[in-house]
Amino acid sequence: MMIKKISQNEFNEVLNSKAAVVDFSATWCGHCKRLAPVLEEVAEDMKGNVSFFNVDVDEAPALAAQLEIQSVPALFVFKEGKSVGMQVGFAPKEQLIQFIKEKLD
Repeated sequence: MMIKKISQNEFNEVLNSKAAVVDFSATWCGHCKRLAPVLEEVAEDMKGNVSFFNVDVDEAPALAAQLEIQSVPALFVFKEGKSVGMQVGFAPKEQLIQFIKEKLD
């Protein structure tokens, strides 16, 4: 599995990464379940360049509130500790790769 599930307390790992994508999701969310395998493929394709993480919003409500997440799945792209982009909802693999690359350029 290329995507590391992290807790609110482990979020500094994201901020300390050069490039990271964080998938904020929930176990009850249908679109999150559809996105998970697609995101695994994206993580596999981009390994070595970008770190991928998953946070369950129900287990990290303070973090979700801090980032003003109102819908899941919400994908955040972080570059050297700063949020540089966010996308909500399901997207196909090619679109996700393009979105991530654009935000990290």
